[in-house]
Amino acid sequence: MKAYYNYKKNVQFLAILLLIIVFVAGCSSTKYIEPYQSIVKKVKIDSVNKAFEEEAYNFIQKDIRPTSKLGINVLLYNMFNTKDGRYKTNNLKPLGSPPPILDSAIVEISRDQIEKFLKSKGYFNAKVKSDIKVKDKKAEVDFVANMGPAFKVSAVNYQIPDSAVQQLYLSRADLVSHVKEGMRFDDDSLSLERDQIYQVMKENGYYDFAKPYVRFSVDSNSNDSKVKVTLLVDNPIAKTHHQKYNIGEINVVIAPNSEGYPDSVTLNKRIFNGLRYTDLSKKFRRNPIVRYNYLRQGEQYDIRNEALTFDRLYDLNVFKNVKIDYQKSKDSNTVNPFIQLIPQKIMSNRIEGEVPFNGGTVGFTLSNTYSNNNLFRGAERFEFQIKGGLQSRIGQGGSIFSDIYQRDFSVSSSLSVPRLMVPIFSKYITGKGGIPHTIFSGSYVYALQKDFFIRRVFLNSVTYEFVETQAKFHSVTPLNFEYRFGDLLFDEKDSAQNIQDLVTNNAYTLKLLKRKSITLGIKYAYSLNANKLITGNDFVYFRGSIDLAGNMLNALTKLSGIKTDPAKEDFGKILGVPFNQYVRPEVDIRWYKGLGLDKQFVARLNLGVGYAYGNSVDMPFEKLFFAGGSSGVRAWQARTLGPGGYNRGEALTTEAQRRTLYGLDQLGDMHMEANLEYRFKLVNKFFGGKLKGAVFLDMGNVWNLRKTNDTSSVGVFKLKNLDKQIAVGTGMGFRYDVQYFIFRFDVGLKLKDPQFIGSEQWVISKFLGGGKAFRADYDARNTPDRYRFVQYNFGIGMPF
Repeated sequence: MKAYYNYKKNVQFLAILLLIIVFVAGCSSTKYIEPYQSIVKKVKIDSVNKAFEEEAYNFIQKDIRPTSKLGINVLLYNMFNTKDGRYKTNNLKPLGSPPPILDSAIVEISRDQIEKFLKSKGYFNAKVKSDIKVKDKKAEVDFVANMGPAFKVSAVNYQIPDSAVQQLYLSRADLVSHVKEGMRFDDDSLSLERDQIYQVMKENGYYDFAKPYVRFSVDSNSNDSKVKVTLLVDNPIAKTHHQKYNIGEINVVIAPNSEGYPDSVTLNKRIFNGLRYTDLSKKFRRNPIVRYNYLRQGEQYDIRNEALTFDRLYDLNVFKNVKIDYQKSKDSNTVNPFIQLIPQKIMSNRIEGEVPFNGGTVGFTLSNTYSNNNLFRGAERFEFQIKGGLQSRIGQGGSIFSDIYQRDFSVSSSLSVPRLMVPIFSKYITGKGGIPHTIFSGSYVYALQKDFFIRRVFLNSVTYEFVETQAKFHSVTPLNFEYRFGDLLFDEKDSAQNIQDLVTNNAYTLKLLKRKSITLGIKYAYSLNANKLITGNDFVYFRGSIDLAGNMLNALTKLSGIKTDPAKEDFGKILGVPFNQYVRPEVDIRWYKGLGLDKQFVARLNLGVGYAYGNSVDMPFEKLFFAGGSSGVRAWQARTLGPGGYNRGEALTTEAQRRTLYGLDQLGDMHMEANLEYRFKLVNKFFGGKLKGAVFLDMGNVWNLRKTNDTSSVGVFKLKNLDKQIAVGTGMGFRYDVQYFIFRFDVGLKLKDPQFIGSEQWVISKFLGGGKAFRADYDARNTPDRYRFVQYNFGIGMPF
């Protein structure tokens, strides 16, 4: 305990020292520059319309933009890129950002760019002046704009000599045209209209059409601040019209290996349905590949079908390169697509390990995963994984391996087929939104807690996944079979008082752990906007799921005339084993708000409930909800919060009981959680990635729906007690973004702990003053459990 407080003091000292270093380094960067140089500390843009101010700021060259107020970017740069009191000119380390050195030439470039930007927004008479102030080698740069009047569009005309193109444009003008009479002139509107016209032409057979064919003539009259805009769509040189094309013969050619194509290729002589399939690798069946080709012989060329084919063939995850070229037929209006595919490595083996540690425990997990992306030559993905782990108590006076209290082992396999293997509905799922999959999976999970219990679970399922649109994803599991059984590692009938108290006070938990049961049911999940999660845009994310089990088996039991009474533990059975009957819905709703410049605010609400009925009186142990952890209420270790106002020290009255049940999950039938998180960028360059920060506030808990002897009434959900039983935590974290992965470290601090009563719940007051005595008293009454105000969380990816 003394070591802990020394550690805490050291952390506080280092944090204060770091702030001092940041402050001093940020203020003293001027000592590294030449005597004639200055560092830009402030840049202002005055007299610019608020609607354009932020965008205008982006036209200031980055070399003279001030860094963040904390100066962390410059601090890191100064630490690693200075020598002998000067900035280094070679062997620079990619850490942080150099201070913005004043350069009058760059100031002039920025002034000119801002002026051009304002003119592009319709302020043709705009003028921008720059002013530089220098004092003590620190510079302030001011850009002052005189915007003048906004020019408005007085007339919109068009000149399109090709009558077919003109008719197509006019038929789509409401969707294509972004330049309207009376609007403020804006260059971006012209660019957008050019892009829209190009897209419409490429969607309607005009394979040769290019953006330079679309031009705009702008005639402005500065006297009345009006502008006339004329759209021109030129014909090809020496031609009177644009040519439409149809799709001709399609060739799909697969390279012999990942190295690419040989110097000469002999194409397959056989053509079927207008498509010639040549597989030089001899590893892929025809139908699974050409199923996702949307270019059809005889159809009019449409760039959307080309893009769709490109995307889906990549999504098969068996080709490292996809290329679509076209050859024009002589004396014909057809183009012949050549789809060139280079396969990637089919098989791989991945070994992964992790060292999870939380509070007073540490452990390791090791897994080996074998993957085959083309098991039956149809882009089927097969995975086989073996995983094992150990968890040990620390701080008990012995070595890490002297007190291993938990062992886990699992074997799992899955086969994902890139199509829906359902004859009735598969024709309605075209794959245009995304590749559908049929997934067969099975696994065996073994868990052992020393001197307490053994738990075994067999899981088998068939799942259909399909994409309605890019934003809408469905997952249907029509067959979900689970077989659970366990045993206790002590004799419940032992006459020892400790065992009797343990059984009496924890009968409900022990009952669930040793219960043998079968689950046969269905699942459904729907998500909205999951494709936007890595963007910084504004959107709402939704995921809803429902798990139903036992209804069919219960109906068969009743039809067979078998009488049951779950209240007396007289259950309906299949193969002599009781089956579960329950409903378990869950929703996850999030609001993402982009705040610009790599800043984002996220609000989340996660709700779930499991209700056993009919043939069951209890939910299966693994189907219960938990709170805490790296993606939940982060101030608590996973599975150690709740249910309700449950106090482990009061429920487990002896140290022997607490040691026996050490690490036992605290679960509930119902889950409620809310999170608020603000995300921002700290350092642009940080060991090859970006360092980002976050501050958060988490609230939530789990509850039971009915009273059990383990938790009594404090664990049962009652609306009137909601405010008393909500746990509240806050904290901050770092995200190390290396483009493909985000490594996350969060520190959570408990604010309100529902296991206590009244004002004692606000444990933050104990942390800020009197925490040492509070912890000493708690630890003495709850050995080997310890109270921790602070929880550390490591993870990969964002928490939500």
